[in-house]
Amino acid sequence: MNRPTADLADEFGDRARVAEPLFQAYGGLPGFSGAAVTLRVPDDNSLVRAALLEEGAGQVLVVDGGGHVQCALLGGNLARLASENGWAGIWIHGCVRDVDEIAAQSIGVRALSSHPRKSVKRGLGERGVTLEFAGVCVSPGDLVVADADGLVVMTPDG
Repeated sequence: MNRPTADLADEFGDRARVAEPLFQAYGGLPGFSGAAVTLRVPDDNSLVRAALLEEGAGQVLVVDGGGHVQCALLGGNLARLASENGWAGIWIHGCVRDVDEIAAQSIGVRALSSHPRKSVKRGLGERGVTLEFAGVCVSPGDLVVADADGLVVMTPDG
């Protein structure tokens, strides 16, 4: 869906769940949209890497890192992998690193901030779960739309 988030908010009202304006844009694409693939990870990006190794098919990886800002859950290598594998975007309730490398990729990325420390790799986390952060719930398959105005989440039927 290439509709502006402001138009979606106007047209769909409360059915367009608007995320709190907490997220910075880091990717090479200013906007993105696609079906959500969800992860909940505790300062561990093992599942992030595993997901981005898969064919993205225009989907958006939504990662709930608990809002932690002690390490990055995405860096330049994973952003490149995501771009090469056809992911539309990555939305992280946590941090990224290698900001210049991420900006050079053809993918949209939103995150709370940047942090130079990499995450641990213990294989911890959950996939395919409903997430709740920034005032919105995101379930697998929900439509995620991001642009310069913000982030909107909608169920597939509107």
